[in-house]
Amino acid sequence: MRHATILVPLIAAAVLAGCRTVGPDYAGPPAAPRAAPAFARAGELAGAPPDAAPAPWWTALGDPTLDRLEARALRANPNLDVARARLRQARAALRGARANLLPNGTATVLAAHARLPPIGDKMGGSGGSGGGFRIPSSLNLYNAGFDATWEIDLFGGQHRAFEAAGAAAQAAEAGVLDAQVSLAAEVAQAYVQLRATQALMTLADAAVARQQRIVDLTRRRVAGGTASTLDLVRLQGQLETTRAESEPLAAQLDAARDALAVLAGAAPGALDADLAAAGPAKVDAVPLPPASVPVGDPAGLLRRRPDIRAAERTLAARTAQVGQAEAARFPHLTLLGLIGIGGTHPSDLTRLDDPTAIAAPRLSWNVLDFGRNRARVDQAEGLRAEAEAQYRAAVLSALRDAEDALARFRQGRATVATVARARAAADQAARLTEARRRAGTASLIDVLDTERQLLAADENLAAARAALTTDFISLQKALGLGWSGAAPAVAAQP
Repeated sequence: MRHATILVPLIAAAVLAGCRTVGPDYAGPPAAPRAAPAFARAGELAGAPPDAAPAPWWTALGDPTLDRLEARALRANPNLDVARARLRQARAALRGARANLLPNGTATVLAAHARLPPIGDKMGGSGGSGGGFRIPSSLNLYNAGFDATWEIDLFGGQHRAFEAAGAAAQAAEAGVLDAQVSLAAEVAQAYVQLRATQALMTLADAAVARQQRIVDLTRRRVAGGTASTLDLVRLQGQLETTRAESEPLAAQLDAARDALAVLAGAAPGALDADLAAAGPAKVDAVPLPPASVPVGDPAGLLRRRPDIRAAERTLAARTAQVGQAEAARFPHLTLLGLIGIGGTHPSDLTRLDDPTAIAAPRLSWNVLDFGRNRARVDQAEGLRAEAEAQYRAAVLSALRDAEDALARFRQGRATVATVARARAAADQAARLTEARRRAGTASLIDVLDTERQLLAADENLAAARAALTTDFISLQKALGLGWSGAAPAVAAQP
């Protein structure tokens, strides 16, 4: 018996000496398509922003109201809270995976009373003293003890689970940063839509007021016999058309206000007073991008974008899960230990000199699973292949987003310049035509045509300015800017 007692630890030590971690080791992300040293669509845009912008990009628009809305949204947006809650879950799972590497101990206290059927029989005949045995029909049991189990990680399954949980937590961290990037862009876009609608409403109100003055003047001229009723009818029709075209703008304005309120974590209508107090609506209410917009290079983009970091960390987690599934195919060694005191009376709980102790290693191996574990390994390998493809797709999508955003932004700048020149020409034509009408060399129809052209030019300029700022916002999002916190690690080597 003594030799057997010595043999058990020796066998366990020999088994532990053969421990190894199965499954593939993560060696970093796969080779992504080599990015060019500079963006193909950057054109005259140049410069390299730091990996973490020293100031939020929206401050470059110079609008304090937008700055306040962004700060409020980053504090209270529910979708961002969802990402933060997922991060808490991932970190808790990581703590659980770390704890699984350690022994599991349980302390128990037991007090039991059992009533049993009589066992045995009384021996002896009539007239004799007799003799025999009988087991008591009731039993009390008192016990206090501590038991522990520890699964020895023979083939690294627990360590692979810990690796996977760590990578998943890092992916969740990147998910929070990516949610910040998206939220900042959504708030800015909704704000630009608000200001653009206000600009169009201002233009429409000015056009209605201008046309109303012309109608009043023409009515007086009709009464004086110097204008025809047909002219008056035409002017009134144009006035009503302009009013009809401006009426839907009020609903668009309310929709923009509601969008900003929800993004900021408030009920629709809650920010109406704050937005109204920001100042009167003007034609140039839409904030414009700065004259210099650095865009960096593709390598910096791939390092900076949180969605690429999340995809890379997901790939790392899937790789570790392959090893976790592989380890399940091999034997499991569990060390069991128990120590306790007790007996059939409460006083037995004080007999510390006579404890009960058990120690036993347990080796198990599911050798007949009919391919279940092999199927799990195949599934884990398929998930890893999917994550690798998604990573490569994320890299390509990021590069395309940036190039497309650069192309739109550069074209938007040229469009604003062209539309501004067209608006200046329309304004000059309107002033010259009005002067000719007063001189009697141009008709009222000519004046109405130039008025319509000027109004259309004003609307086109306001829309072009709004589109340019929207393109600037899309560019910042495509570049992966707008997050705050720890900088993502290098996710790709272009």
